[in-house]
Amino acid sequence: MIRKKECVAMLLAGGQGSRLYALTNNIAKPAVAFGAKYRIIDFPLSNCINSGIDTVGVLTQYEPLELNEYIGNGQPWDLDRVYGGVHILSPYQAKKKQSWFEGTANAIYQNLHFMKQYDPDYVLILSGDHIYKMNYAEMLRAHKATGADCTIAAIEVPMKEASRFGILNTNPDGSIYEFEEKPKNPKSNLASMGIYIFTADKLFSYLEADDANPNSSKDFGKDVLPAMLAGGEKMFSYRFQGYWKDVGTISSLWESNMDLLGKDPAFDVNDPDWKIHSRNPLAPPEYVGKGAVLENSLIALGCEIEGTVENSVLAAGVVVEQGATVKDSVIMANCVIKSGATVQYSILDEHVTVESGAVVGDPREKAGGIAVLGRNITIGANCTVEGGKILDKDYKGE
Repeated sequence: MIRKKECVAMLLAGGQGSRLYALTNNIAKPAVAFGAKYRIIDFPLSNCINSGIDTVGVLTQYEPLELNEYIGNGQPWDLDRVYGGVHILSPYQAKKKQSWFEGTANAIYQNLHFMKQYDPDYVLILSGDHIYKMNYAEMLRAHKATGADCTIAAIEVPMKEASRFGILNTNPDGSIYEFEEKPKNPKSNLASMGIYIFTADKLFSYLEADDANPNSSKDFGKDVLPAMLAGGEKMFSYRFQGYWKDVGTISSLWESNMDLLGKDPAFDVNDPDWKIHSRNPLAPPEYVGKGAVLENSLIALGCEIEGTVENSVLAAGVVVEQGATVKDSVIMANCVIKSGATVQYSILDEHVTVESGAVVGDPREKAGGIAVLGRNITIGANCTVEGGKILDKDYKGE
């Protein structure tokens, strides 16, 4: 017997994240560490449970092992349910055809059976690579109030950046009369956030039609949404006013981490009314030595700080030895910055060692760009890694 769920969430988490370069060589973008003790996927998962949505399908494809292990049975997000909960949905070979997901719409289409087993009235489609806090229940209420077939969450972006997004052109009541996917000359700056609520039967029928169309690229923005508009379906925008960051590039990931700092941060991860859940490693309390300098920074459990840390975000188990300096940087778990080394305007992935006297990044503000070091590598003693340099192998100098 089917036990009905009003709304099922489908979280697209299979992206390669190629613009994050060395940070996603071996893991999916939603598994990338963020904010000292989180991963990117923590935010949509936390939004779901905080919004009362307890059935989530997580669609994985690229390098899924670490992401699958991290999500586990969903217990940290209160998604370890007997009926519903979180489910990892990987591509598989079906009798009909298909294995790899061909696009965002095809990924959802291949999991129609998962959604239909809950007989939902509504389906929420999410991306796994955004940092934000959002009450999806409020968006669902708006969807019901307008009688929409599809509601698209949208946020105003600077006009000069609008061509990077799917742009919604709307009437005064919020109804959408045109959807342009990354237009060269956008007519508005109202950008799709990649968050959709569909009335379930409409979604299922359009996905089936899209799958049958040999000319479709199997993408929501390029195919399904324009088809719905052309079909005369009711489509509305849902304007979002809070903090939202697409962390698909090195600079945006660095900036979003920096937005966590200060007494009045641009993005507050410690809001008791909207808890961001995560699977945190067991670690001893952080240790800050007597001679250490620690200013305007976030440090996680297990950190050992003997040197100087300013305007930085340090994950669990990071060691900054006496005489070492870390400024304006994001340091992921279990990195070691040895005595006399300097790290500035950089992102270091997990298990990186910077040997004594080495300099990583440029001392001038973001000159040349953010330096990036991939996981499990060592920067040799007295070596210099220039700003903007991206390394995924040990470096002992030229």
